[in-house]
Amino acid sequence: MKLPANPSETHQVEIGKPVYGGAFLARLEGKAVFVPLGLPGEQARIRIAQSRPSYAAAEAEEIVTPSAERIRPACPHFGACGGCHYQHTNHTTQLAFKQAILRETLERGGVRDVGEIAVLSGAGEAQTWGYRNRIRLAFDAAGRPGYRGRRSHAVIPMEQCPIAAPVLVEAARAAAEAARQCASQGFTEVELFTNADESALLLSAFAAQGGKTRLDEFVQRVKERVPALEGAALVVDGGEGRRGPVRPPRTVAQWGAKSLTYRAAGFDYRVDHGAFFQVNRWLVDALVEKVTAGQRGALAWDLFAGVGLFARRLTASFDRVLAVEAAPAATKALARNLKDTASTPIRATTFDFLRDWRAGSAVPDLIVADPPRAGLGADTCGLLASVGAPAITYVSCDPATLARDLRALLAEGYRIESVTLADLFPQTFHIECVAEIKRN
Repeated sequence: MKLPANPSETHQVEIGKPVYGGAFLARLEGKAVFVPLGLPGEQARIRIAQSRPSYAAAEAEEIVTPSAERIRPACPHFGACGGCHYQHTNHTTQLAFKQAILRETLERGGVRDVGEIAVLSGAGEAQTWGYRNRIRLAFDAAGRPGYRGRRSHAVIPMEQCPIAAPVLVEAARAAAEAARQCASQGFTEVELFTNADESALLLSAFAAQGGKTRLDEFVQRVKERVPALEGAALVVDGGEGRRGPVRPPRTVAQWGAKSLTYRAAGFDYRVDHGAFFQVNRWLVDALVEKVTAGQRGALAWDLFAGVGLFARRLTASFDRVLAVEAAPAATKALARNLKDTASTPIRATTFDFLRDWRAGSAVPDLIVADPPRAGLGADTCGLLASVGAPAITYVSCDPATLARDLRALLAEGYRIESVTLADLFPQTFHIECVAEIKRN
């Protein structure tokens, strides 16, 4: 059934359960309709924005009967900006949404008997705000910084961002002003990363292909307003062709420090420009504790190790740790963070590392895997299962790929020990999860 996407036609529906991605399920003439910014039980007047054979996407023109759980969003950009999805309800309700979505996604993916889904969350409502240690913004035609819009690539100019560390917002404003003053640079985007106490900041400015590569003037203007700025990089886009990027982005100029020091889980980590680090500055310590607490033995592997967030902590309770990472932005920092410990940083992809492992080699007592959103995949899961480690802790940022990979590992003789929802992304639909599985 194809519902008409007529801007002048509206329909009244009852909003149902939340679905992954930030929308809520409604039904119109039996067809699934996904409605953002609603809440379960609400009566809403909607307009169909897009219709497909099996579903439709809609916009809520009016909330006819609001839910008792609806609150006033803290950010004036909420709704237009694509960054947040749940600011219109309280944090307790948000967590209930995420638990339900995680359970349903796992079960739909063939993972049964999940048991209780525990929650790892911050210390009170205050820690659902100002938590992000990294943001990336684009500049609009007037040179104003902002995020991409919801269902749009348009830049929504940002006056504030309540989920970001305050120094990032100030630095974004300063960068936009400096970019306007240095118009010949041709900057298109800026990425900002701060440590937990906002005492140090790294900036990456992105320019279109062929843009000027002068960086010093721009950086000095930013630093006048944001003294925490310690290092900056200018990254030039390789350009787009018919089949994707012509060449990968490349760093063409640097200023100041190439890394900052990030105090987390009792250690000062080196984090370089562009390296992955967990985004929630309030919950990093708790996440490391969840992944590593009570774990000990002769050998542990940390796959997709990044700069060694988990590996460093594991060195305190294992005789030896192998930390596997392939990303150039992280490998130097990983080696530095593991210096003088009984550990070995290995520069390789996880797939290559597992493929090269030989039966008869030492089997780790614990494997920690923290893959990107794409997850492990069938081939890597097969290799991982063949190692036969008694315990695997899987840190996931996508419930669908987690379900796929868990199903594969459970079929190879593992069982679920625990599943924990780590509330790393309040106000948004994003779900972080720690799944502990053990060999039968």
